[in-house]
This record gives sequence, C-alpha cells and structure tokens, in this order.
Amino acid sequence: MHSVETFRNLHGEATEWRRYLHQHPELDYRLHNTARFVTEKLASFGINHIETGIAETGIVATIQGEGGDGPTIGLRADMDALPIVEASNKPWSSTTPGNMHACGHDGHTAMLLGAAKHLASTRNFKGSVALIFQPAEEGALGGQRMVQEGIMERFGIAQVFGMHNAPGMEIGKFGICDGPIMAALDEFDIIVKGRGGHAAAPHRTVDPVVIAAQIILGLQTLVSRNTDPLESLVISVTKLTAAQAYNIIPQQVEMAGTVRTLVPGLRDFAERQILASAKGIATGFGADIELKYRRHDPVTFNHTEGTNLAITAARNLVGPESVNDKIKPRMGSEDFAYMLEARPGAFIFLGNGPTAGLHHPAYDFNDDALPYGIGYWVNLVETVLAA
Repeated sequence: MHSVETFRNLHGEATEWRRYLHQHPELDYRLHNTARFVTEKLASFGINHIETGIAETGIVATIQGEGGDGPTIGLRADMDALPIVEASNKPWSSTTPGNMHACGHDGHTAMLLGAAKHLASTRNFKGSVALIFQPAEEGALGGQRMVQEGIMERFGIAQVFGMHNAPGMEIGKFGICDGPIMAALDEFDIIVKGRGGHAAAPHRTVDPVVIAAQIILGLQTLVSRNTDPLESLVISVTKLTAAQAYNIIPQQVEMAGTVRTLVPGLRDFAERQILASAKGIATGFGADIELKYRRHDPVTFNHTEGTNLAITAARNLVGPESVNDKIKPRMGSEDFAYMLEARPGAFIFLGNGPTAGLHHPAYDFNDDALPYGIGYWVNLVETVLAA
C-alpha cells in the first residue's frame, strides 16, 4: 500500500487537467469536449480498451492487471457541470457564460485520470479495473442510464466504488459509513385549484393562495408528527407561483418541492400522505388539487464489504486518524446510488478544505486534494485486487 507521497509527482499534471476542465464546463449529456479530452488522456496512458458513447457521452476504459486472473471492479467519476454563473474569481474560471463546475466533477475526473495513469504504468493487481466516466449526474440520471445500457454486465464489473469531495472537511481526510450515506430524492408538483376573483372581494372566491399556505404548513406535520424522529425525512416546498398582480386572487396556485429520506419505505409514505394531506386541506376549503410525484435517485447505500475495503484503502493512504468511518449520512442525493443497486460497493467523501459549498457560485475544487483522491483509487484497486 502507498502513502500519499507516492502520488505527489502527479499533482502538477492533474492540476492542469482539472483547471482545463474547469474552464470548459459542459452540461448533462452534452459533454463532447470533456469526453474527447478524457479519451485522449486515457489513450496517451497506453490504455487500449476504451469504449465511448455510453449514455451518449459516457466512457468506460479497462486496465488489465499483471497479477493474473481476477474480478473486475468499477471506479466512477462524474463529468458534468451546472448551469450557474461562476463567482470564484479564479484565473481558471469558466469561459462558458452561465455554466460552471460548482460541484467538483472536474476534480473527480482529474483524480480518476491520475489514478488511470498510475495504474496503467504499474498494473500491480490481478483482474481488471473499469474506469467509469459518467455524464449527467446533476439531475439527468446519467448513472441510471449507464446501468440500463448494461455496463455492469458488458464489462463484468463485480464491485463498484464512487467518491465525492466534501467542502468543510480537511484536506487529506476521508469520511464514510456503512449503510445509507446519502438520501433518496423525489420531487413533487401540486396544483391548487380554487376560484379566482378580485382581491377586494375574497369572500366571493375560493382563494388558492391561502389554501396553498395551509398545505405547506400541513406538509411539515408529516415530518414532525407522522414519522419516527430517528428516521430522516425532509419535505421542502421550494416553488410557489400565483397571480402576477396585486389585485387578483388567482384561479390556481402551483407549488413544487422535494422529498429526501434515508429510509426507502418512507418514499411510499411521503407520496401517499402528501396527496392525502393536500387533498384533505383543499377539500375543506372547497377547492381541489392535482399532484404529480416523481422518484429520482434512490438511497445511496454502502455495502459492508465494500465499505470495509474503502476504509482500509483510505487508512493505508493517510492513517487511521484521518478516516472517519462513522460519518453522519447526508440528505443530498447521488445518482451513483443506481450503480450501488446494481453491484455491491461503497461511496466515500474526500476533504476539500474550507471552500465555498457545493453548488455555490464561489465554489472551486481544491487542487490540494488531488493526490489524496488519486492515491485512494490506487490503494483501493490494490486492496480489492491484491496480486
């Protein structure tokens, strides 16, 4: 196993890759320049088996070890950016107006490229490694689509692993836990249908604004009074659209929001009870509602064996004191969850230092984290596929 010092020689080159990607962000599946850049780098490392065009712009490249026959493990990095105007003021800021790498996927891609370069030159493992470069993590279900297009079967992947940077966690630190580590994500839209009229005569209307306000408050009791406080559930109403004038009570109000939970069964509960609560409140006021409920990412669930392998790899890189193996699960979501539903494995967090938070206009991936991410991937491969 290696300490992080083994990978300092890749720091400068990986920083150049990362900053190039940061300057040229692309969204969802439209990662044509990013995919071309990644493919060219992989080929330059002497990796011969590179398949492109998976889920439109996704890539899977395989490296065969020299330690004999063995299983294949998958290492995943996401590549897409976000539609945010950058405010980091860094020299390598986005050159594409309105788009930026606000979640560190540029860093994730650079770290996996760095690991690919090292592994292709050493091949000190048995079996093989599948390097998964995924498009469309940010809400467009690229992870699900890669699974649906058969990457696990096509490349014979037995276990799969993911990693994400964590602002606020010190550089050189890792965080992981067994079981649920990130929440499921669902979204809902509610249309409250009342009877509009003049704002000066509310008694002649069925005011959907007032009803919507009651529904928002009612939904909070589903969390505070209808679920076990030890089972995480978050229901947040984030959009509200009503009339566009001061003196109009509208015919209807449109609401939207998100549901997050670490307990899969609570997704059924939330969908059922949001409908019942909203409809009951609306009916009491003489109105009606329409609900659309969509399920997105499932719970990101770390399997015990994969978690233990990840902990071992990280501890061998930075020491036991720098690996928190019992972090609290996070209520954000990750479409890597689909890969962990398809194959056992684990997802780990890597410290990004005291930077702005994810999805913030001032965020920037911390290049000091690059050797740690590269080293983690290499140690993980040599742990799981010990020659």
